[in-house]
Amino acid sequence: MLNNTKRVSYCILAFNKRFMSVKRKYPINPDDAKTLPVFEYGVSKDSYRRVFVWGNLQTGALGVPYLKKNRNTLQRECLGAPKRLGFAEKFPVKTAACGFGFTAFAVDTDSGHKLYGTGLNTDSQIGRHEIRSGHPLEIIYFPQPIHLPLKNPKTKIKKISAGRAHLAVLTDEGLFLLGNNSYGQCGRKIIQDENYFMSNYINHVRHIDGQTIKDIECGQDHTLAITENGAVFSCGWGADGQTGLGTFNNVSVFSRVKGDIESEHIIKVASRSDFVLALNNKGEVFGWGNAEYDQIRNQRNEQQICHPTHLKHLGVGKVQDVGAGGSFCVVVNDKGEVFTWGFGILGAGPKVEQSFKPIKLAESLFGRNDFQPDSRVVKVVCGLSYAVAVTSLGDIYAWGRNLRSCLGLGSEKDQYFPFKVSLGGYVERVFCGYDHTVAICKPFI
Repeated sequence: MLNNTKRVSYCILAFNKRFMSVKRKYPINPDDAKTLPVFEYGVSKDSYRRVFVWGNLQTGALGVPYLKKNRNTLQRECLGAPKRLGFAEKFPVKTAACGFGFTAFAVDTDSGHKLYGTGLNTDSQIGRHEIRSGHPLEIIYFPQPIHLPLKNPKTKIKKISAGRAHLAVLTDEGLFLLGNNSYGQCGRKIIQDENYFMSNYINHVRHIDGQTIKDIECGQDHTLAITENGAVFSCGWGADGQTGLGTFNNVSVFSRVKGDIESEHIIKVASRSDFVLALNNKGEVFGWGNAEYDQIRNQRNEQQICHPTHLKHLGVGKVQDVGAGGSFCVVVNDKGEVFTWGFGILGAGPKVEQSFKPIKLAESLFGRNDFQPDSRVVKVVCGLSYAVAVTSLGDIYAWGRNLRSCLGLGSEKDQYFPFKVSLGGYVERVFCGYDHTVAICKPFI
């Protein structure tokens, strides 16, 4: 009997003999070796993007196949952790938007379709799709092209934003709006008893007040637009003051928002529900809309703020980015410090549920420590009841209500402190909906 050491020695000896015999039979000519092709591993292209999705599977908003439960199979109703989206491997996704149960993707291409949608489509918010004439689909489980009436095939999509059941698409040719227009949120006249499920109407707004549109944001049932001179315009449902236009219940055309922002140059607006935060070029914050959760503290204790109000009491320094959820607010200043206030899970622990004063979240919660001293938060995004922060190192941290695992932390438990989401990419942008999330990343270099 041979022990293991001798067996290994005999195997190595046998292999060497066989290799030498092959080498003698088929010798390599040095001259031939020079002509052999050389294969090199290249670096990733700058345009290459990885897209990760997580959260509710049932609505189709993730663009991942979903099968209902039956006797033979048990399918998960949600994705608890980020999953790489196969659609983005074939199409260069430039940006995205998460609505209430649906997602839209803008593709960077000079030909073919530039916009795709997946998820709930009860109001044609992602275009009309039908398997046979007269029978449009209510749910789409894989991204399908949305036809935009563009004049130039090389027109680029700059940004897309999604509300409860409507979609706004900003392009070089202006703004396109589709979906539910019950309150005028698509910037067109309200038609009584209009059948949005059977609709294929897309409204085109080229300019607003003679100005080029630079940015857009959809709330739950209203739409906001920023023009090149920093003015804000809005339309849609305004019963809680979210349009900033006074006490009008709904406005069907884009109208100028005044108040404390009338003479300001606004660079960003944020709204996920019926409350709005605006940021000017000086780093100052303004707010309006439903303020019953202490988003705006005022002397008369009003719960609906119908005109933009300067939030002088914040005391958080020069603000770099803002996010507005359904009942809470998040801002990050130029030092990378994150502050939250309002009602809900604010990220400061289970005992802190409401605060009218901004609460600073510890920088260590976002990965800043002795090993990563340069890590700082640069962006904040809010879903309806949760929030996400993006750091300078390309990491994302999430906290809040974990409905259908929308936080991407591997469970459905609520998260009371910011917690890092594990995914294989350098995060550039994050998009939050009602119960699902999308992240666009570039690969690690």
